[in-house]
Amino acid sequence: MTHTLKKTFVAVLLAIFGSAILYNCEPEADSLGEQLFDKDAAQGNETPHDLIAYNINNNDSVRSDASKLISGLNTAGTSISVGVLGAFNEGQFGMQRASYVTQLRMPVNNFDFNGPKPIVDSVVLVLRTPANTADDIYYISDSIKAPGAYDKNNFPIGDELVSVSIEKKSYPVRKYGRIGGASKSMKINVHEVTTFLDTNTEAFTRSNANVSTGALLGSAVFDGNVSTVSITKKSDNTTVFTGNLGFRMRLDKDFFQTHIADKKGKPELQDAANFIRYFKGIKISAEATDGYLFQFSPNDMELIMYYKYDRTTNGTVTRQQANLDFNLTSPNARIGLYEYNRAGSAVSTALAGSNQVNGDPRLFVQGMGGPSIGVKIPDTTIDSLKTLYQKNKAAIIGARIRVFVDPATWKNTHSVDGDRKFTLVQTSQKDGKTLTDFTSDANLGFNIYNYNKTPEYYDFVVTKTVKDIVEGVKDADGNVIVNKPLYIAAGSFLRSAQGAAAGAKYTTRSIDMNRTVLVGSEKINPHRIKLRVTYGTKK
Repeated sequence: MTHTLKKTFVAVLLAIFGSAILYNCEPEADSLGEQLFDKDAAQGNETPHDLIAYNINNNDSVRSDASKLISGLNTAGTSISVGVLGAFNEGQFGMQRASYVTQLRMPVNNFDFNGPKPIVDSVVLVLRTPANTADDIYYISDSIKAPGAYDKNNFPIGDELVSVSIEKKSYPVRKYGRIGGASKSMKINVHEVTTFLDTNTEAFTRSNANVSTGALLGSAVFDGNVSTVSITKKSDNTTVFTGNLGFRMRLDKDFFQTHIADKKGKPELQDAANFIRYFKGIKISAEATDGYLFQFSPNDMELIMYYKYDRTTNGTVTRQQANLDFNLTSPNARIGLYEYNRAGSAVSTALAGSNQVNGDPRLFVQGMGGPSIGVKIPDTTIDSLKTLYQKNKAAIIGARIRVFVDPATWKNTHSVDGDRKFTLVQTSQKDGKTLTDFTSDANLGFNIYNYNKTPEYYDFVVTKTVKDIVEGVKDADGNVIVNKPLYIAAGSFLRSAQGAAAGAKYTTRSIDMNRTVLVGSEKINPHRIKLRVTYGTKK
């Protein structure tokens, strides 16, 4: 997506023209960009300027409770929930493993199981993916595997064994990591949680929360696919079961017999407050330390307990089937747990020697609590641009931060199509707190960055941001806009169904599986990070 200077000039000219109307109702004669509207044409020039770029250690921790495990808002205004499971290990970033913890609740207080003597038949946990959107793909819908229906002659329905036809369709999930070969399958475990998940405690809102586990409730091998299942009776072709897209795991029915069914009428099931302290939750995790990561929808998970109970009619006792659907959504405490082992990795060395004065030679950016990047425009560069503006009447046409993917250390072979997402914000300090704001360009609705594939680099758009600093524009509080550090992180801004960003602090960093290595401020590297300023002067 390399742009010619002419195309850049035209595009940014429109932006500056619009900003001149919005921000300069009575422009001064030396207003930056005013020369573009003179009767004389302007000559475009581009100059590169070195930047100070450095790694930011986020201590492998990020807020990852239910309010952060979302990718945006749907048309109904509710959040699209997203969690991450799996594990991946490589030399640049080390090992990363993602697990998920949730409380669960009974459907109603003092649940009576419809009758006496409830006996558990089976328990099933279903993991589902979110629905695909234009921006986010969770399963590969055009890679369907449908071997065709098959018959089963002894399928249990009630107290009968009947002949049915079973049809299964499978779709690969979108993976990040080792996406083929022996790593296609991984073992998923479900454990009982033995730590009370107190939502009023900040520690239980973060990805490195200390959560203990007890009994293993179930295991299954996930083969990288989610599937639909449809079961119909052979006799009359009626549908007896439909399983929406998901991955199904059998859990220990004996555990649920003793811990749930046998507690009928007892204080443990009397109300939600008692129950979440008695049965504190479940943890879902990958057993391996290498493979891949994938995303699922916590709000669409199901935990279903199938059981039979006694029903007496006219003095006759029969066994009736029923099911109990546990509540796994709000107001339950839910946390994405992320575990890291950075020993011997390149990022460990880079973070230990991070230099905010001179910058770092390589830049590491990773979602889910991994490192981010800080970028400073040297004050000397700002002074030189002010001189260019004041003395030469040069008009800034465009400004972008160009940062190359490091070809020596990073080849993106870990995801389906190699896409990455970034956020760019400004940071400042006030009363000992770090404030996060959109850049001036983002506030005007400009694209945050453009991607070029060959050679591989990103251009982060900072035209209005630099323009405001050089011009000495004042903010809404009447303060002159100053040169502030910029912050690049993995993920994207949370948006409504209409595309409006929720705010500079609201991003998908908590669930973003991507990572990459970029070229930093290494002086001898011809691809080092640069601020590239395009300006116009009169002929």
